[in-house]
Amino acid sequence: MIRYGIIGSGMMGQEHIRNIALLEGAKVSAIAEPNDEMRAQSMQSSGGAGYATMEEMLAADACDVVLIAAPNDTHAGIMQKLLATDKPILVEKPLATTSADCRDLLNMSKGRLAPVWVAMEYRYMPPLQRLMQAVDQGAVGTPRMMSIREHRFPFLPKVDDWNRFNARTGGTLTEKCCHFWDLMRLILKSDPVRVYASGGVDVNHRDERYMGKMPDIIDNAYVVVDFENGARGMLDLCMFAEGSFWQESVAVTGEKARVEAFVPGPARFSPDGKEREAEFVMSLRALKEEVREVVHVPEHILAAGDHHGSTFFQHEKFLNLVRTGKGEPEVSLMDGYWSVLVGEAAEESARSGQAIDLRGKGP
Repeated sequence: MIRYGIIGSGMMGQEHIRNIALLEGAKVSAIAEPNDEMRAQSMQSSGGAGYATMEEMLAADACDVVLIAAPNDTHAGIMQKLLATDKPILVEKPLATTSADCRDLLNMSKGRLAPVWVAMEYRYMPPLQRLMQAVDQGAVGTPRMMSIREHRFPFLPKVDDWNRFNARTGGTLTEKCCHFWDLMRLILKSDPVRVYASGGVDVNHRDERYMGKMPDIIDNAYVVVDFENGARGMLDLCMFAEGSFWQESVAVTGEKARVEAFVPGPARFSPDGKEREAEFVMSLRALKEEVREVVHVPEHILAAGDHHGSTFFQHEKFLNLVRTGKGEPEVSLMDGYWSVLVGEAAEESARSGQAIDLRGKGP
């Protein structure tokens, strides 16, 4: 039995608790959560022991692996302490709120034997897995263009509303969109060299005030990313489009074909309030025909979270790595670094109006 210790048990921590409960041979044995109400709720839902601090949890030796699901701005400090242990780590995205902190963590991790896996759930969404399979099998030829559209609901309330300000999240284009920069880099098999973004704070949270301050997180943007191998990526983001039939669509195009994955949002935000199947579409240029597939995810897995089953499938992979000790994390600290670096550049570009050159900024 692999015992999980979870640091932070807010919205994403609760999703991890539900998904770990579905795994064979794993359980949540410990929760480190400073908020009394959330700690009590998590102890009840998981059956694990509760601790007010990470230090108390580690001192009790109550877990075999540690999962970090605390607010973004705490990740770097927590990771610095955990890297000194011999426990495997699964750290929620973003790895940290700045690329400088990510670079420090990369340096601190050198020589560490226990694995560190950055939680990039979108990689494990079944429709995106199907898309990546088609690209890897050469269906599109050479991937030249990749576009991602996410039209969704605004950021949800979280404990102490920590996700309303850039200083704590790293900014929307890092906090939320690090998933997308990671997907682009993974699928296009190249590092980004240039980022240009246009975005604004136009609709969401403008009537909210915290200590007299209005939230400053971007709620809509277009972002273009150029890659070293000549490929291009584009993100179309809208955070005030609840009720969109598809929450995400991801398309990759080459000289042979275009492949596209369509992902519905959580059932409670869908137009009819029901779970929907994802779809995969391949448009073949030469044959002038389109192939459509429904991508099925078991209902009990869909019900365990808001990420179309990907949290469960990611945990399966992480748990196998921990249990067997064979192989490397599929999402490395280096992957986490790049996803934050691009998000940071996109935030800077959206505010300055200037394209940001990333050449020479790799660790």
